[in-house]
Parts: sequence; structure tokens; C-alpha cells
Amino acid sequence: MHPPTITELTLPVTGRALPGTLAVPEQPVGLVVFAHGSGSSRTSPRNRYVAGLLHHAGLATLLFDLLTEDEESERGNVFDIELLAGRLAEVLTWRRTRPELADLPLGLFGASTGAAAALWAAADGDLGVRAVVSRGGRPDLAAALLPGVRAATLLIVGGLDTAVLALNQEAAAELGGEHAVAVVPGATHLFEEPGTLHHAGELARDWLLRHLSPTG
Repeated sequence: MHPPTITELTLPVTGRALPGTLAVPEQPVGLVVFAHGSGSSRTSPRNRYVAGLLHHAGLATLLFDLLTEDEESERGNVFDIELLAGRLAEVLTWRRTRPELADLPLGLFGASTGAAAALWAAADGDLGVRAVVSRGGRPDLAAALLPGVRAATLLIVGGLDTAVLALNQEAAAELGGEHAVAVVPGATHLFEEPGTLHHAGELARDWLLRHLSPTG
């Protein structure tokens, strides 16, 4: 299999220009846009690892910084889910201007606070999100919008991340579409234990392929 074509981008959002990395394999079956969590960026080794698994499955990925460096220094911005979701929505609208992306089925992958932003954006039916995966996410931060999320949603949580697991189980009951909670045994919040990130990545890959690819 040939490696994906990598393109470094500058993504236009209101009043800002955000750096992003687009990876497109041969004959992609879908596009997955990543929304990273607090204290992270498009260079997150965990998200890049998961993106690599998705590339091998024929999925294109877009990782981008939700905030500028100056904005990240203000802690309040990191938890401003409406701001983050608005940036994500603008990028999802922008992708329709790219011929190689415009017609690809769309999925989102969010970690930590990025998962809340992904679910917030997914609640907007005009953006065309078909599937969402949350890894160690905080879906409770988008609680008011969860009933409006019709995209198939998988919430992946570490088995040892007990507080976040409880929040995810409560949030799952509020989701308006198909959903599931997947627990990775022996994993804490950052999935740093041997094999746990790979397990989470496989769960994400299988869920996204099922809901994005025509043969899934």
C-alpha cells in the first residue's frame, strides 16, 4: 500500500489562520477530521498514531490546531467548547471547497475536550457528519446538544479512567442516534499503557469504516 499524500495547510477561520495536516490515501473511502483535547495540538503523537491506523484502512484524515499559540495560553479558551466547535464547523464547511474532500463521507474523532467540540458540531445536521468517535472524551461538556446528535457515536474510555467513564455512560444515554460505549481494559485517561492506544485505535477504525465506507 502506498503511503498517503501529506499536505500542510493553513485553514481559514473567522479572524484566524490555523495550521493543519491533511493525509489522503489512494482512493479514500471517507474523511475523518480530528479535534484534539486540552494541552494538545495537531502534532499529538496519540492522535497521529490513530490517524496512521485510519490511513491503512483507506480513510483520509485532517488534523489541525483548534487554537493559536496565543489563545492556548489562556486556559479558558481550552474549555470554551462553543469556540472550539465553531472553529471545527468552519473547517468542515471549508472542506467542501476541496474537490478531493467534498464528496467523502465525513467522520469526526475527538479526544478530551475535543470530543465535546466534535459532538457539538455533529449536532448541526447541515455539516453532514455521519460518525463520531470520542477517545477519553468529555461529552458531558456538550450535554445540551447530545439529543440532537444523529451521527453514529462511539465513546471509547479507559477502564481505569473511572470518573470519565461515568460521565461517558451518562452522556451516552442522552445521545439521539446510534451509539455505544467501549471500555479498554487497563487503560487510564491518556491510554499510555502498553497496547491500550492500539486497542482504542482499532475500535475507532472499525466504527468509522462501518459508518463511512460504502461496504462497511
